[in-house]
Formats: sequence, structure tokens, C-alpha cells
Amino acid sequence: MMKDKFAITVVLIACLFGCKEYKREASTLIATENKVETKQELIDRVFLFSEKQYDLLINNISNEKPLLQPRGVTKDNSVRLVPYQDWTSGFFPGSLWYIYKHNQKNEWKANAIKFTNILESAKYITNSHDVGFMLDCSYGNAYSIANDTLSKHVIVKGATSLITRYRPKIGVLQSWDTTPNMGWISKRGWDTPVIIDNMMNLELLYKAFEFTNDSTFYKVASNHALTTLNNHFREDYSSFHVVDYNNKTGNVRSKQTAQGYSDSSSWARGQAWGLYGFTQTYENTKDQVFLDQAKNIAHYIMENEKIPNDLIPYWDYDAPGIPNEPRDASAAAVTASALLSLQHYVPEEKEAMIVYAEKIIRRLSSNDYLADLGSNQGFLLKHSVGNIHTGEENDEPLNYADYYFLEALIKWQEVN
Repeated sequence: MMKDKFAITVVLIACLFGCKEYKREASTLIATENKVETKQELIDRVFLFSEKQYDLLINNISNEKPLLQPRGVTKDNSVRLVPYQDWTSGFFPGSLWYIYKHNQKNEWKANAIKFTNILESAKYITNSHDVGFMLDCSYGNAYSIANDTLSKHVIVKGATSLITRYRPKIGVLQSWDTTPNMGWISKRGWDTPVIIDNMMNLELLYKAFEFTNDSTFYKVASNHALTTLNNHFREDYSSFHVVDYNNKTGNVRSKQTAQGYSDSSSWARGQAWGLYGFTQTYENTKDQVFLDQAKNIAHYIMENEKIPNDLIPYWDYDAPGIPNEPRDASAAAVTASALLSLQHYVPEEKEAMIVYAEKIIRRLSSNDYLADLGSNQGFLLKHSVGNIHTGEENDEPLNYADYYFLEALIKWQEVN
């Protein structure tokens, strides 16, 4: 009789989760083989697992000289380590800060400080738009979580370096340089390419404005967001990956992709970057136009029939081999985190966004996506896609998937 009741419970919850009209009451529990896991149990389980995994990872790389940041895995299944100049270098220290925020253990604060401090030289980088990723995820969290006031200097200097990439004729921060030494980027014939990912780097500028009251940072960030809003999105609020501009006239030269399936497709992580970036921009400006954009992108994602029922998207919504294409856990994690921020500003859609984010979190916390203890080279999540066209980071663990997953858990815990 008890087995029958359990089976009925599983079916009911599965049906409720499978519907596009998400019900809040269905999101508070998840059926497992032996018990019903509450929200707090899930959060505690994942963070305890994260401590154990990252302890193994740190021990495996602690003797590396110089100390580098773990990004993912190589083709020979060893840990892929990157220097501070790599665009992903800020995510691992950021994840350590989130673990410390959850457990308040001094050893994890020390870990976070150690891996954050090796990024200080990133504040001088002027040849990359990703200074925001590098410094906001690391030093930004050091400031917000541990009140490390020394981080302010690094953030302001990094933001000062970042705005050297501002192109006032267009109103954007240039994403990639197109000099002959840029490999495949140099071969694309671009003049001033801007990628949707760049929305994620604006937070560094808004923090610098907060710390200095220098309106230059605010204006550059807001102008970039407005130009991106006007040129990066189709009528249905799907996003182009790359918009190339003429630096002399400010006109759009082309709209293409670099990491998506095609110029006209919806690259999954690009959709998530846009949602997250415009939500952050609204949080900093309170300009309704940015909130409306974030809401419309959210609707495009949440109502999209191309996303599987478990809400973990394929790497591109329009990839030709679906359902035999890789899923992208990183895109799902970014989406969940973004929705848990956006829900604060849309009371009429609050419950639906929380439930959608929660379903993603619960799915990522399942055995299908969360690694077995001691496996995955110490990373938390399986099944992410970096750039499928390079043949690397294809259905692999990635440090930014872990980062946004832990961030989503932190935000979810704070939801009443």
C-alpha cells in the first residue's frame, strides 16, 4: 500500500512539473527513491557535496606553480588549468566564496582569498571585454560576502581598464579585438564585434560607479545595454550572438553567430546571458526599458517548446540533431540564477519564475547532472557545452556551470 502511494506521488509531481503552467505547490518537494527531499535538504546536500568535491580539486592542483584556476577537463581527462588572463578565471574563486557564504567556515574563506588574490593583475587587462567576469565573480564576491574593502580598488581599476574598450560612435564596449593575432576571430572579417555575453560584464562598471560616483562608468554600461537591446534581438526576443559594427559610422555591418549553430538560431547560453545581463542592468538603473527586455527574454525562454520538459536546454535550441544533441547545464544554471533575481521585480510573474528556476535546480541536483563524489575531476556538474565548434568542452564539466548553479542555490535559499 505504501509503495502504491509513493508511486502515485511520483506521478502527480511529474505531471505537475511537466506542465507549462507551473504550480508553486508542486515545487516544494521532490520525490526520490527513499524520501521526499525538502528545499533545505537539497541545498545542504549540494553544498556539502561541493565542499568535498572542491576539497579534492584543490588538493589535486595545490602544488601547481604558479597556482592556476581550474576551468574544466582536457581531452585526456585531466584538469584544465588556466591563467588569470583566461575569461573563465574568476568563476572558481567565485564558487569558493559561495561555499563560504553558505557554511561560514574559515578554511573556505581562506581558499576563496587564495584563489581570488591570484587574479589581481587582471585589473590591468585592456584587451578583453571579460574583465567583468574575471573580477566581479571573484573580487566582487569578496566584497559583498566578506566585506573585503580592499576589493574596491581592484574593481575600480579593472573597470577603468574595461572602459578603454568603449566605442562612443557606436555606444558599445568592443568584445573581441580583430587584429591578425586573434586566430579564428581575425578570419571572420569583423570590424567591431559585440557579443551578447558582454552584457555580463556591465556589473563591474556599475560597481565602480557605486564606489566612485564617477558617472562615466554608469553611462558606458547603460549605453552598451541600450545599444545591445536595440540591435541584438529578433522580434521574438531570441538573440543573435554577434553583432558587428562599423566603428567609423556606428552602423550595423552584420548579425551572426560564433558559438551557436547558425546565424539565425538561438544559442542556449546566449539566451541565458541576455536574460541575466538585462536583469542586472535593471537592478542597477531601475530603467523600465531594461526590465521589459528582461521580462520578454524570460517569456521567450519559459514558453519555448524547443526546450525539453526537464528545462535543461540543448546547446542550441535549433541544433540539427535534436534529441541527440548535447544538453548545456551551464545555460540552465545561468537561467535559474537570472530568474531568481528577476522575480523580485515582477510580482505578477513571481511564482512562475521561482517554480521554473526551482525545477532547473532540482534537475541539476539529480544524479543525471550532479557528479558522483570523487568523479568529474572535482567539478560539480556534468554535461555543459563551451564552444562546440572547437571540439573541446563538449558535454563536459565547466567552472562557470558550477558557479551559476551555486549562485542559484544561494538565491533560492533566500526566497520565501
